[in-house]
Amino acid sequence: MLDLATLLTILGMGMVTYFTRICGFLLLRNKTLNAKQTQMMSVAPGCVFISIIAPEFLTGTSGDILALLVTFLAALRLGMLGTIVVGIASAYGFNWLLS
Repeated sequence: MLDLATLLTILGMGMVTYFTRICGFLLLRNKTLNAKQTQMMSVAPGCVFISIIAPEFLTGTSGDILALLVTFLAALRLGMLGTIVVGIASAYGFNWLLS
């Protein structure tokens, strides 16, 4: 079961994520992006995801390194959501098995 601090943290992160998406939409809704700007916007979510998870995997346990390899392989075949789910599940599973 989740404790109150964890639940509030998850809800807070969700609100911040939603807020940034709404602000992005409001700022760009009447703008026309050129090809370079469109390309940059399409790769931004992947860059943010990598910048968040890479430090943990590179300083983590052997379970984290194994999970990184599985996540990399999943990223070659799946979309962003599938890759995130595989990454979280493999990190949990490998760390549980190796602890």
